[in-house]
Amino acid sequence: IIAEAIVRGGDGGNGIVSFRHEKYISRGGPDGGGGGYGGSLFLKASCKVRDLSLIKQRKRFVAESGSYGDSCRKHGRKGKDLTILVPVGTVVVVKADGMERLIADLTTEDEEVLVVRGGRGGLGNARFTTAINQAPEISTKGEPGEEQHLILKLKLLTDICIVGPPNSGKSTLLQAISQARPRIAPYPFSTRDPVLGAIQNDRNDFIVAEIPALVKGSHLGKGLGNDFLCHVERTRVVVYLLDGASSSILEDLDTLNKELILYNSDLLCKPRIIAVNKADLPEAQLRLHEIKQSLSGTDSPIFYISAASGFGISELTTKAMEMLEGMSKVKEAASSHGPRQIKNEVDEGHLTSPAIFRPKPRQAKQ
Repeated sequence: IIAEAIVRGGDGGNGIVSFRHEKYISRGGPDGGGGGYGGSLFLKASCKVRDLSLIKQRKRFVAESGSYGDSCRKHGRKGKDLTILVPVGTVVVVKADGMERLIADLTTEDEEVLVVRGGRGGLGNARFTTAINQAPEISTKGEPGEEQHLILKLKLLTDICIVGPPNSGKSTLLQAISQARPRIAPYPFSTRDPVLGAIQNDRNDFIVAEIPALVKGSHLGKGLGNDFLCHVERTRVVVYLLDGASSSILEDLDTLNKELILYNSDLLCKPRIIAVNKADLPEAQLRLHEIKQSLSGTDSPIFYISAASGFGISELTTKAMEMLEGMSKVKEAASSHGPRQIKNEVDEGHLTSPAIFRPKPRQAKQ
């Protein structure tokens, strides 16, 4: 989910040339005031905004310019700052000279970043008075506001993310464990964008997301590609949903692992749960012993469920919430050790992602 926009700060107001003209006051002298500063532009994270549609539609944002100076050495009014609301989880990148530079990652409510500053106001002729030139007739113009080309990338902040191959039942599972109503259809790739839902219990509400299906070669653009995996970077627990009726369930699991590694190897460090769906179907029941043996080598919790009938759903949900609550307690305990110790622990477990080749679409021949 990407949007681009041109943003610009307001221009500074011009200074003016003015002389004091009042009755009974001789040699009033210059009294031209300076212009006001232009308004600056900010981006602010808000839970009230769900997507980047406003940015996509408008594409250009300009803050208010400062007012001109006035007589009697009056300074011009400053232009109003412009604040643009974006969803929580927005990554702000500046594009300049063919390079992209990260300037902010808005991950909390009301967090904001200054994107461009307004221009300074010009000087009135009162600022140029000297002992030699006591009646200057010069002033300066306000400076133009800064301008930037922004690229905004939305990475959803979720607690649980469901990944899986086509037709594994991800939408059905999302509907079974949350209040979401995703599109469910009996054909591959019915989900084309991430879908969010909420799991409610007595203590906390957890956000769960379903992303489009992954296939072998998604990192090369096959299927719907792998750009949606950026949302998995922000999740806390990953649910691998496998089709119990598939004849190659171990190959499906291997494909998911490889696609996550090729996108970002850190994704494999996230806590995960393996859920084998459609376990109530006859073809899955006949192979259930074989499936259990093939998955016995993994150290992740494994659940055999039926998203359509609800079998095993409560156990899966309970386990996911227990993992999330345990992670919260560990995080609270780690915060008491101080930032230096936490940084060292992160550095020791950090894995560098491999360089990924992302081919561009072929251009049609003229």
